[in-house]
Amino acid sequence: MSEDANGVRIAKLISDRGLASRREAEGWIREGRVMVNGEVIEHPGTVVDPDTDRVKVDGRPLPRPPPNVYYVLYKPRGYITSRKDPKGRRTVMELVKDLPHRVEPVGRLDFDTEGALLLTNDGELAHKLTHPSTGAPRRYLAKVWRTPDDRTLHRIQKGVPLEDGRTGPCRVRVVEATDNGNAWVELTVTEGRNRLVRRLMQAVNHPVAKLRRESFATVSIRGMERGEVRPLTSMEVARVHDIAEGVRPAKAGQRFRRSKGFAKAKVKSRRGPKKRFDAGRRRS
Repeated sequence: MSEDANGVRIAKLISDRGLASRREAEGWIREGRVMVNGEVIEHPGTVVDPDTDRVKVDGRPLPRPPPNVYYVLYKPRGYITSRKDPKGRRTVMELVKDLPHRVEPVGRLDFDTEGALLLTNDGELAHKLTHPSTGAPRRYLAKVWRTPDDRTLHRIQKGVPLEDGRTGPCRVRVVEATDNGNAWVELTVTEGRNRLVRRLMQAVNHPVAKLRRESFATVSIRGMERGEVRPLTSMEVARVHDIAEGVRPAKAGQRFRRSKGFAKAKVKSRRGPKKRFDAGRRRS
C-alpha cells in the first residue's frame, strides 16, 4: 500500500470490482469500512496493488474482477441517465437492473431524448469514448419545426456559435418533410456537449420537437424496442474499441473481420432501387 502514483486508487479498485460506484466507494472509505492488509484506511486517494495488497470491505475480501461486458439500451423518453435522481424521477438503471454485472452508462442522454445508450463496466473504454479528443460519432434523428433550406444545412455542417463555443463540423441531411411543413433531419455529431443537438437546431431557428439517437460509436438501436437492452456483438465490441483508439468509423472493426477470415468479395456492383426511409418507427 502506498500514496504514490503506482498501482490503483482504492476507490477505483472497489468500483472496478462491481461493488459500488467510485463515489459510493469513497464514502465507504471515509466511514472506515475498508481495510488494506489488516489496517483501516480513511483516505480515498490511497493507492494499492491489486495483486499483492489484501483489500476487504466490511470484513469481506473483494470479489474477483468481473469480465468486461458491453450493452446497448434503447432508452425511452422520461428516464434520467443516472444511477439515482434526487427528484425521484425514473433512471435508466431501472431498465438494466437484471443484468448479471454492474454497468454504468457511457455518457448521457437527456430526459426528453430517446435512443442508443451504451452501458459497460469497462471504465477505460467509457472514458475514451466520451473524451472530446476521440470524436466518437453520435447519429441523431430529429423532428424539427419547418424544413431547413440548403443554406441552413451548410451553416450546420460548418459549425454554429453557441454560448459554450462553436459546434464542430457535422453531417446533416433532411430525411423527409412532413405534411405540415416540418421535417425529419439526420445529424451526426462528434461532440457530447449537453443538449447539443437541441441547442444547435434552436440556434438556426429550427427547434426540435422529437429527438432520437440512432447510434453511438456505430452501435445502432435498429430493430430494438424502447426499453430493450442487448449485448453488443463481437464485431460491435471490436468497432467500439477501435473508435476509442482513434480509428475512423469507416475503418473500425476491420482487424476483427480479418482475424475471423472475412474477405471482401470482388464482384461487380449491381445497384437496385433506393429504399425509402422507414417512417413507421419514427412516427410512433
